[in-house]
Amino acid sequence: MKTIKGPAIFLAQFMGDEAPFNSLDTIADYMANLGYKGIQLNSWDSRVIDLQKAAESQTYCDELKGKLKDKGLEITELSTHLQGQLIASHPAYNTMYDAFAPAAVHGNEPARRQWAEQQLRWGAKASQNLGLTSHVGFSGALAWPFLYPWPQRPSGLIETAFQELANRWKPILDYYDECGVDYCYELHPGEDLFDGTTFEMFVDYLGGHSRACINYDPSHFILQHLDYLAFIDLYHDRIKAFHVKDAEFNPSGKQGVYSGYSGWANRAGRFRSLGDGQVDFKSIFSKLSQYDYDSWAVLEWECCVKSSEQGAAEGAPFIQNHIIQVATRAFDDFAATGADEAVNRRVLGI
Repeated sequence: MKTIKGPAIFLAQFMGDEAPFNSLDTIADYMANLGYKGIQLNSWDSRVIDLQKAAESQTYCDELKGKLKDKGLEITELSTHLQGQLIASHPAYNTMYDAFAPAAVHGNEPARRQWAEQQLRWGAKASQNLGLTSHVGFSGALAWPFLYPWPQRPSGLIETAFQELANRWKPILDYYDECGVDYCYELHPGEDLFDGTTFEMFVDYLGGHSRACINYDPSHFILQHLDYLAFIDLYHDRIKAFHVKDAEFNPSGKQGVYSGYSGWANRAGRFRSLGDGQVDFKSIFSKLSQYDYDSWAVLEWECCVKSSEQGAAEGAPFIQNHIIQVATRAFDDFAATGADEAVNRRVLGI
């Protein structure tokens, strides 16, 4: 077994206009002082990383790593969540998704998708230049508006959507393979990949592509009533990244899974700061350790009640206290009887 690395934190939810959250230097110092050892970089924010430059310049990447190392930090993964979303978007969402891309491609979905694909390719090469082997993001979605089967879906609609999704991702994943990097999809409502079944469908349409992996985030499974511990048993060989995020689901006489269009604070299902929700992290860390997950445990903070500052401060010790220093010997070694084939045969009576 192997020991999980951490604690680490995803910067996306913390970036802002005020210091220390408005530059990589200052936010890195802030997180290091809280006890974090790793940071996951949101690649769409130029204050955090120049993605194109990182893809084209090994010197830039070496200097970036060196600067963070001086602060006691490592880069865990790069994130292209927003760019990945644009690889596939149903027309119903096009206007809203324009906000994820430059103004020059707004209102032009093919041009916006081309921009996003270039971003993802830069993400692969930048990850390689930074010495990273995992990358995190979203899949995008064509079929999501048809999640509920009413009106009855036309025959073959989902199959067509997943074939097209796979066709769009296959050349991207091939390039990630060339760069030696796994693309870890966050299985997330709003994406066509939102649970184990949809992930399996996607991988099947990709012919089992080895670089299609998972960013495991139990919070999204709590809200779907999915067994997030059994999920690890089923898909541990594809789990190459881990978002440590808490959530709770409190159904009432008025609300269930769909939460009645309520805002986050009033939803039956909502994300919480670590330790304030219902996720059994002790069992998660145990299972991931059992299956030799040895990459990072990365806090993704999202809470509609607690401040981000308090959430970050509490998150580092929470993760640290859940990381298991795995055993290097069996607990009953004191009673070992040695290894001798002749003895074994006598014991068995053969």
